Amino acid sequence: MHKVPVGVLGASGYAGRELCEIILGHPKLSLAWAAAHDQRGTTVRIRGRDVTFIASDDAPLGATGLVFSALPHGASQAWVSRARDAGALVVDLSADLRPGHGADAVPYGLTELNRTAIAAAPLVANPGCYATSILAAIAPLLRGGHVAPDGAIVVNSASGVTGAGNNPKRELLFAEVAADYRAYALGNTHRHLTEMRATLDEWGVSTDLVFTPHLLPVARGILSTITVPLVRPLDDPLGPWRATYAGERFIELSPDAPALRDVVHRNVVRISAAPITGTRRPMLLVTSAIDNLMKGAAGQAVQNANLMLAVDESLGLAA
Repeated sequence: MHKVPVGVLGASGYAGRELCEIILGHPKLSLAWAAAHDQRGTTVRIRGRDVTFIASDDAPLGATGLVFSALPHGASQAWVSRARDAGALVVDLSADLRPGHGADAVPYGLTELNRTAIAAAPLVANPGCYATSILAAIAPLLRGGHVAPDGAIVVNSASGVTGAGNNPKRELLFAEVAADYRAYALGNTHRHLTEMRATLDEWGVSTDLVFTPHLLPVARGILSTITVPLVRPLDDPLGPWRATYAGERFIELSPDAPALRDVVHRNVVRISAAPITGTRRPMLLVTSAIDNLMKGAAGQAVQNANLMLAVDESLGLAA
């Protein structure tokens, strides 16, 4: 069976390693090379295979049909341009090409909401993990005109520590994280707000977005609880999601609030919605859960790559 040769830039990071693992089990992709400049020459065991990292400068971009760039923000765009010049399709997992970052012509890879543009694109900007957990959860309400324009959508999200990357940081040491729970990027300052606000602008949404991330003492997963002011009460709280996501393999609707154990190691967004009582205006509490390394990064990147290659978008991915 013919397989498309694939390269991974930034393969030693958490998202890069996850990409390599998915590719090695994918029926239509083959891992041609994995580049990790600072760890060049290092051999790691992934999915029962030895993978030796090469320097980014040694990556044979022209011999690759598709490149995933999991390089850090600010470093990725130049390599994306090199890969495109070499003729490869590219999925960029950094923030460099996402909405609000000066490259708005690049399709935004929220797969279920932008499938047509992704399928026709040679380059896709993969969304951030927090942005995926939030935008996928509130899009049906926003697109259906259910959100009060004079209110504020208030989001509290809690993430596992892999979301911060694998560079050594004191505040992410086991002794600092274990048995603790804390908020960070206070005052609406997290970098994922840029792409979320830009996306809301594209959707014509004027409602404010207030986002506070938290750090969980777990390895992976994001749980977001989202308070949404409504124009009017909903007779069927999950109705907008049923209408928007009917038949979607990687969107799960639940009558009960999801938990991280429902989604880890899976490429899904699991969503619930319930009315909020005791308020002077109608409000809805939306809860979403994703695996930050799967639907929030590598899994969604492969889902987008499958579309770009015109194969079944679920190939290689656990639903």
